[in-house]
Amino acid sequence: MNLVLNWEKCRLMVREGIILGHKITRQGLEVNKEKIEGIRSFLGHVGFYQRFIKDFSKISKPH
Repeated sequence: MNLVLNWEKCRLMVREGIILGHKITRQGLEVNKEKIEGIRSFLGHVGFYQRFIKDFSKISKPH
């Protein structure tokens, strides 16, 4: 596996940062709040439109 770093995007010696969608701080690992808002918005739309989709419960059930 070849790993290439873009030095312009690298930030070293910082107190907190976002890596793979998670916020890392001195207190530990947190979920990025921007991601939560996107998921909440999506779930709100799904909740509204599910009444118009036939067999929605079968389509959306976990596998």
